[in-house]
Amino acid sequence: MATTFPGVISFAFLAVMILAGTILRARVGVFRNNLVPASLIGGFLGFALINLGLSFGFESADFTAFTFHFFTLSFMSLCLTGSVKQAAPKGNSIAQGGSWLSIVWTMSLVLQALVGLGMILLFNWATGNDMSAFLGILVTHGFTQGPGPALAMGSIWQSEFNIANALDFGLIYASVGFVVAFAVGIPVARWAIRAGLNHNQSARFGEEFLTGILKADSNVSAGKQITHSANVDTLAWHIGILGLVYLLTDVYLKIMAPLASQVTLFGADMGVIFSHNLFFFHGLIVCVVMRALMDRLNLGRYIDDETQRRVTGSSVDLMVAATIMSIQFGLLLTYFVPILVVCVGVSVATAALCFGFGRRLTHLGIERGLTAFGCCCGSTGSGLLLLRILDPDLSTPLAKELAFFNIAILFLSAHVLMFMAPLLPSFSLTSIVLVYSVTFATGAGGLYLLQRRMMATS
Repeated sequence: MATTFPGVISFAFLAVMILAGTILRARVGVFRNNLVPASLIGGFLGFALINLGLSFGFESADFTAFTFHFFTLSFMSLCLTGSVKQAAPKGNSIAQGGSWLSIVWTMSLVLQALVGLGMILLFNWATGNDMSAFLGILVTHGFTQGPGPALAMGSIWQSEFNIANALDFGLIYASVGFVVAFAVGIPVARWAIRAGLNHNQSARFGEEFLTGILKADSNVSAGKQITHSANVDTLAWHIGILGLVYLLTDVYLKIMAPLASQVTLFGADMGVIFSHNLFFFHGLIVCVVMRALMDRLNLGRYIDDETQRRVTGSSVDLMVAATIMSIQFGLLLTYFVPILVVCVGVSVATAALCFGFGRRLTHLGIERGLTAFGCCCGSTGSGLLLLRILDPDLSTPLAKELAFFNIAILFLSAHVLMFMAPLLPSFSLTSIVLVYSVTFATGAGGLYLLQRRMMATS
């Protein structure tokens, strides 16, 4: 049994970093006052211990798998969660708000790729280096999509198209994305609350909010019991449902991969699209279909949404910490300048996109802009966390719009994510720039028309 311990102990080490981050958030003023999430604190603590040789022999590579699978689990769990039961906002529909978020996200997806490409080409021109331009494009899969897609695309590009260090670049971009989401998003949220710009005026910086730990008499519910404890625990039941969709996705990919591998596109094996590297994407589809069927058959009551959100939130926390702990310090130092140039350029462009269009909205503009920024620099989880600062009890319809958003982006960005991104190095840079530019321009036009309609009905 001794051989089974390394993986379990590495997970225990990861979990302890979350625990340490929670304590540090409550005790250290700079973390507490700046609302730094425990997962981010724990991730950097783990990163420091690993690179100082104080991590019980564990290395950064030991946490890469946790990053991929907790990202996948968080998104699959999110898609299994039902929509928030609340009325639509006066004048605007949930579909309009969700569409706004989806269009901004899709525009960010291609904008970040174009900016990253431009930054690497500029860096090569200024320094005489010959870094692959695809290492710049990869930034969008770390920022706009998150660790799972960054790992997936990096792995495919590195193994199938010989893009050196693509896997490690993807991890670094994903880690920096989370840092940017909170480093920029939290000060913006604090400013918005002080300026009274947020719709939910109950948002305030109380003791529980700052320390991140509830008082003994808070009595906040963690979910409703679905199964009798004499039979099976409700949490185990929900984990079992998530396990079922994981198995279904695995079987689906094993059936489709051999069939798709018989087809080629631009000389590339289409089986790549149905590889387990893209498990997260296909898993989302399976979860969306399964939840829709359950609701159609009146079986939705067998999933408690609050409990499912606990599974999602825990997965996001573990994913963020694991992502940062997976960074290879040596590679980060070697490519520090080009990584910094790419990340700064992308951060500025994303902030201008999200807050610029959000500012033009007369209703829930700061909430939508901040949520979109969080989603475009980390994941839906970081977007939701930033939203909770402005709207602690989720009294606005943004949470429900995010549920619509998670489905809509699969369709709006399908031509990029499903058909181009996995095989991107097989396309010419001219073709990529053309398709991505047209996508951005189309999104900008659609967003302009949508915002006029939303403002007219507010």
